[in-house]
Amino acid sequence: MVKKLAFAIVLCAARASRADDAPPPPPPPPVVLEKTTVHHAPIAAADDGEALTFRARIERVDHAKRVLLVYSNPSGVHQIAFERWTDGGDEEYAAEVPGVDVKAPFAYAIVVEGTDGARHAAFASETAMHDVALLEDEGDLRERALLERIDHRRSQLALSTEYAYFGTQTASIVTNGTTSTMPVRDEFWRVDGSYTYRVLRTVAEFGIAFGVVRGSAIVPNTTNPSDFNVGLNYGAPRIRFRATDWLHFDLEFLTSITEVGFSVGGGGDVVLGSPYATHVTLGAEGIQVFGARGWARLDVPAGSRLTLAPTIEVTNMPHASNAGVRLLFDANVLLGKGFSVGLRAGYMARDFNDGGFGGGVQVGYAF
Repeated sequence: MVKKLAFAIVLCAARASRADDAPPPPPPPPVVLEKTTVHHAPIAAADDGEALTFRARIERVDHAKRVLLVYSNPSGVHQIAFERWTDGGDEEYAAEVPGVDVKAPFAYAIVVEGTDGARHAAFASETAMHDVALLEDEGDLRERALLERIDHRRSQLALSTEYAYFGTQTASIVTNGTTSTMPVRDEFWRVDGSYTYRVLRTVAEFGIAFGVVRGSAIVPNTTNPSDFNVGLNYGAPRIRFRATDWLHFDLEFLTSITEVGFSVGGGGDVVLGSPYATHVTLGAEGIQVFGARGWARLDVPAGSRLTLAPTIEVTNMPHASNAGVRLLFDANVLLGKGFSVGLRAGYMARDFNDGGFGGGVQVGYAF
């Protein structure tokens, strides 16, 4: 009995010794918080000058202070915070860059700012941003090309004068009840000034002209010699529309004061071909009392500074009872620094038996 008790005591002591020598149990694993994760489809190309929206799916956004879109453009580096996208799910966020900031070269990155203020890259990085190719609008490209062609001078002032002589006609007049005949020179001279602004878009250009016309002609249904002195003072706003690169339309409104009072009119033309290269212009114009005209003109650049333009015109201006034909030839020379000068010469007649010559000059300044 004593031996059994002693053996049990020794066994318990040995077990206690082994328990004391055993290593302590491992501590529980630390709690690791889930980090904010950003899922984003990269944008490779966008329209220049158009607002650009960046979308991303952000997981555990509550573990970050904010998620930032960092972008660079010619004005520097900017950043905006992602906000919940109302049209998406709970994890859908968006950040929009205004169109004025979407200018080449343009690049961006997405950065997560932690609650401790530390920043880490979620897409690309602030030192190595993702480039976006900006695509220019077709209208922008066309406008830039045309601006280069006109040396970036959108506005143009012009002053011109012209004289036309159709020959001498015989008119019947009544003086003190006596009928006789007298020669009347069929002629006119014109002075006008104009301003044009080149938009180079769907509205290609617009402008306004003011002028004075004076002349003499056999006015139908009158035998008073004083009525043969004719003329008008006019204003003419106009606008040009672009249909395609090779097709433009001009519309013009005419308002004037003639020797018989107020009158209105209008006109228009079709330009076939680029207005700044070889092109054909077909046009017509008319005004109450004073008359109407129609013309066809071909403009041909004969070098970088010289343009030649033959024109054929049919007109009953001023006040004629029958139409006449004008054959005109214009030469326009660019002098440089926006200045230009144009010369005109031509022959005109209302019948085969008589005719005359005319000419004119125009000076212009573009800026």
